[in-house]
Amino acid sequence: MSAEAKLQRRAVLLRANPLSKLVAVLAATLPLVVTMDFVSAAVVLVGTLALLPLSGVSPVLFFQRAWILVVASLLTVWGTAIIAEDSGRTLLDLGIYSISEGSLSLGAATGLRAIGIAVPAVLVMASTDPTDLADALAQRAKLPHRFVLGALAAMRLLGLLAEEWKTLGMARRARGVGSFGSPLDRIKANTGQAFGLMVQAIRRASRLALSMEAKGFGGHHRTWARPSTFSLLDLWVLLGGLALGALAVWAAVSAGTWNVVWMNN
Repeated sequence: MSAEAKLQRRAVLLRANPLSKLVAVLAATLPLVVTMDFVSAAVVLVGTLALLPLSGVSPVLFFQRAWILVVASLLTVWGTAIIAEDSGRTLLDLGIYSISEGSLSLGAATGLRAIGIAVPAVLVMASTDPTDLADALAQRAKLPHRFVLGALAAMRLLGLLAEEWKTLGMARRARGVGSFGSPLDRIKANTGQAFGLMVQAIRRASRLALSMEAKGFGGHHRTWARPSTFSLLDLWVLLGGLALGALAVWAAVSAGTWNVVWMNN
């Protein structure tokens, strides 16, 4: 049996209902929304990474989708450590700015909190078929058809973003506004190109959703080719999300780092 076949065989999360996985993510990450500490965030992050073999997603593919979160988390740690109020021993003095034990601890808590909330969502989306998610949202969550179809169209078109980015870049360079010149000029060019890509993606998704609705996909009375059902596996997924969230709270309280956001002065 090949490595890919073994990976798919262990992919328990692939067989779970997308709606149950979303609820499990909410249950696991809810403590990170109300607290600002690194222990609870670390527990959720480690627990999520431990589930990677059950997701059917290879570590390489997962890293390709999550590496930007690691970079953003590191930048968050650095930025928070610089601007936060100093407390404890000074670790680095930059003149106008300084980093202390207290500010670095707050920065680490903020960065881990951000990545701890984002990584479970990345894992769920990587292990979920967009069509299955749309079926679950429409059949079980009873969301409006136009919203569901728009979301499905957007997810299906994500693979075209890289190609669209290259096309927009060549078109802008043909007009003399490409990514060249000083670093500031490049930042401005990439910002404008990113905005153009976002507008084009929204327009294409909207046109596709309207086209699908006109063909009967959004009718009030319709049948489903693939009914969205719940099974015993979904119950275990929900219990797993609740258990991970409870474990994060218990670990933070036991370590004495539990720090509710609105009580933080």
